[in-house]
Amino acid sequence: MHIALLSRNRNLYSTRRLVEAAEQRGHTARVVDTLRCYMSIASHHPSIHYKGEELEPFDAVIPRIGSSVTFYGCAVLRQFEMMNIPVLNDSVGITRSRDKLRSLQLLSRKGIGLPVTGFAHSPDDIPDLITMVRGAPLVIKLLEGTQGIGVVLAETNQAAESVIQAFMGMKANIMVQEFIKEAKGADIRCFVIGDKVVASMKRQAAEGEFRSNLHRGGSASVIRITPEERSTAIRAAKAMGLRVAGVDLLRSNHGPVVMEVNSSPGLQGIESATGKDIAGMVIEHLEKAAVSGPRRRPPAKPKG
Repeated sequence: MHIALLSRNRNLYSTRRLVEAAEQRGHTARVVDTLRCYMSIASHHPSIHYKGEELEPFDAVIPRIGSSVTFYGCAVLRQFEMMNIPVLNDSVGITRSRDKLRSLQLLSRKGIGLPVTGFAHSPDDIPDLITMVRGAPLVIKLLEGTQGIGVVLAETNQAAESVIQAFMGMKANIMVQEFIKEAKGADIRCFVIGDKVVASMKRQAAEGEFRSNLHRGGSASVIRITPEERSTAIRAAKAMGLRVAGVDLLRSNHGPVVMEVNSSPGLQGIESATGKDIAGMVIEHLEKAAVSGPRRRPPAKPKG
């Protein structure tokens, strides 16, 4: 196969590993900067141009679209979909997972375990919003935040009111969640490919920190997950419509709860912690998806 890898930086660990894994399995892979793509949206010959010329035909696409370029990146991905080129994760699944509020609503509809979450617009509703999520300590999150940025732990109701008011004053979209104290600053990243959890790791927050993100100084180690956690992760990825996903779980007193579903999960932490060739598994799955997916149609000739 000739694979397009949508990524803004070819030197990122995940991008490099996917290229290596593709080449090891006899494929060719071209890293394409998402923001340098531009599109001709035409019914007779939809196409994508890149740095002054039309992109060559690809057999499959792996999107590694950063959260800051979700809108444009998904527009590019939709163009590949219009051209009937199989994609690892489609644009609908990515946009679902990137909208934190929408993703939680979809997970809730499927009966998947979640922390109690609140969302409001008016400052007048803040006291009841805090009560609704069982009071402090609670977590306040920017809907547009990533890698633990824009996540605040409020230890008291008064502190929570102050933080929420400040965010609302800046016209920021936030949600409020119960704090799962029993998780003790740890979460579980489950790497889902297809209908399987192929690897899982425990991420432990640094001392004095409640956010377990590796970008925030957290540490990673291999962990054995329960059948319920495995099922929850698979169902969460399926609810988003994602073939490949990183599902973040917390162990609560009432079972596993999903914190987030990531459509472009990083490979470095999970490969280092587990010693598994996750990139190779992704390429293997893409091979199967490309065979069973849509076939690229030849462009129709303009009439007249």
